[in-house]
Amino acid sequence: MNLDQVQKHAEVIGADGVHVGTVDHVSKDRIKLTRKDSSDGHHHYIDSGLVASVENGVVRLSANADVAVTMETRH
Repeated sequence: MNLDQVQKHAEVIGADGVHVGTVDHVSKDRIKLTRKDSSDGHHHYIDSGLVASVENGVVRLSANADVAVTMETRH
């Protein structure tokens, strides 16, 4: 998935419609999420391979939110 359409502060939702996070910015082939949605106070990243589409400023993932969260990388 080309991440050029992903905008800062866009909502990221799972395939099940559940909120995963908010985009801080795009870093190479990953989306960096803001810390405010993180339970541990750290930035988390979503790999571009999980992005199904970007529609109306919303990033939709191909995995349900609970699965996507377990696949995040933390840095």
